[in-house]
Amino acid sequence: MFGIIELSVIMLLVAGVAFLPLGYFIYMYTAKNGEPFGEIEPHGDHESPLLNAVGKVINNIKERVFK
Repeated sequence: MFGIIELSVIMLLVAGVAFLPLGYFIYMYTAKNGEPFGEIEPHGDHESPLLNAVGKVINNIKERVFK
């Protein structure tokens, strides 16, 4: 059977692995001034090529359907 010391070491290893993602998220959140993974949302400063392309496709479909 395990002794108290061995059981404590195993419990600490399991706890460390379990809380590692939380620690990483907290580290990333505090590293970038409150933005967890950097700038992920556009704030209207720049046009999005993907949104422009999707808008053109939608407008083309509307034109074909409503002719």
